[in-house]
Amino acid sequence: MTNTTISVIGMIAAFCTTIAQLPQVLKVLKTHQTRDISLWMYIIINIGVVLWLVYGLYILDYPLILANAVTFILTMIVLIMKIKHG
Repeated sequence: MTNTTISVIGMIAAFCTTIAQLPQVLKVLKTHQTRDISLWMYIIINIGVVLWLVYGLYILDYPLILANAVTFILTMIVLIMKIKHG
């Protein structure tokens, strides 16, 4: 595979994993219902996303940086709403 192909695969994967958070964020913001959402899952996912972001910054991989920065914002919204609304 060429470097371009690998980069495209990475960008598509980053887009999919980032955009996958959007329906949950929108639902939580609309309903304020977080009872069935796992607090620990969102704590762990945020730790993982921050570590991916740090890794992306370290290796200067801009798609990785952008995807994880956006994912961090989205998952933090859910985590904050979970803590606020239980």
